[in-house]
Amino acid sequence: MAKSRSSHTILAIRFSAMGDVAMTIPVMREVLAANPELTIVFVTNKNWGALCEGIPRLVFYPADLKGVHKGVPGLYRLFAALRRDHPGISAVADLHHVLRSRIVRSFYRFLGIPVAVIDKGRAGKKALTRKENKVLEPLETTISRYRRVFAALGLQTAAVAPVHRQLPARKQVGIAPFATYKEKTYPLAKMEEVIRQLLEREEADILLFGGGHHEVEQLQQLAEKYPALTVVAGRHSLQQELNIISQLHVMVSMDSANMHLASLFGVPVVSVWGATHPYAGFMGFGQPEKNAVQIDLYCRPCSVFGNKPCFRGDHACMEQLAPERVVERVREILAG
Repeated sequence: MAKSRSSHTILAIRFSAMGDVAMTIPVMREVLAANPELTIVFVTNKNWGALCEGIPRLVFYPADLKGVHKGVPGLYRLFAALRRDHPGISAVADLHHVLRSRIVRSFYRFLGIPVAVIDKGRAGKKALTRKENKVLEPLETTISRYRRVFAALGLQTAAVAPVHRQLPARKQVGIAPFATYKEKTYPLAKMEEVIRQLLEREEADILLFGGGHHEVEQLQQLAEKYPALTVVAGRHSLQQELNIISQLHVMVSMDSANMHLASLFGVPVVSVWGATHPYAGFMGFGQPEKNAVQIDLYCRPCSVFGNKPCFRGDHACMEQLAPERVVERVREILAG
């Protein structure tokens, strides 16, 4: 079907980890819902195409930043390919604001094409995470910051109906016990206790999610101790894993990608927070504050992304968090 004369196309950029990219998806759905004449070309990591599946007028454009699109020459090749494949791009939304995205958006700026850039609120995040005189108050959410980028291009957002989910008759609980950094990861022995209590008290299937080879090995060892567990990690494509996540009754996750993937489908996520904090603005889309399990400590949060070693040396934020806290919230959600 031919597009109307008022139709137009913009480019959205987010080069980063899967969780960060997943947070852009609900915002772009809102923008597309409010602007039926709009198409968004979304350039991101070549592995994250499944996140865009089934969303009309959201066009996934893969970037191979470790290969053909590496470095400034590679980014120019990416720009040239975008110009060739989508010559009608009329504006650029930089949802990342890092060196790579700055280079790509600069190529468009040289052509006189409008660009809007995310404000990451670095000063507020620094005040939130510093050791002394910490300002412990909620900052603008990342979702809101994404919306403001599109608003700067004259594009509003509209409420979007939740993704339709078909839940199985037997309750299914997903558990994703890992995160990129130790400071964001609940000790596996404590998560095992969460699993043990859930198996003891709930009539539910428990599915284990994770990423790399080492994580899959640890999950398989856990499943050997508890035969009722099912290891999902490492056995499916991203699209297949998303389909499985969409059927969960609840997900237990760190401040990590699985929180954001489950949030795409409106799955309640019991998120466990250590070195990081929901106040930094990275809570899963649509997740209520009561789903964040954490303890109050003078040192929390000590970083925005959890990539700084614990300066206390005892990881108290995770070590002092009782498994019963996690189990209690999961049971409340399952009870409906």
